[in-house]
Amino acid sequence: MLEQLKKRFSSDCAFPHEIGIFLGYPVEDVEGFVKNRGENCKYSGYWKVYGDTGRAKKLFEAYESCRLRCVKMAMKGVPIEKIAKSAEIESA
Repeated sequence: MLEQLKKRFSSDCAFPHEIGIFLGYPVEDVEGFVKNRGENCKYSGYWKVYGDTGRAKKLFEAYESCRLRCVKMAMKGVPIEKIAKSAEIESA
């Protein structure tokens, strides 16, 4: 799958929107984005939502909380490796 994604990035085609699947976006949202060409979404946050808005809003809240914690740690001078490990633990 990664090899195919690499080919899509190196081709002259448009940006490969299926990268959302690799980033953990719900498949129905990736499919909805492609089908609707980025229009007519139900909700928008970290990505455009075409499926379960309730689930997406909860994920967006969790991502935002994690992002803010990481920014605070970075502003305190915490090394990026420790920040990444902290975010990894939170998402488990």
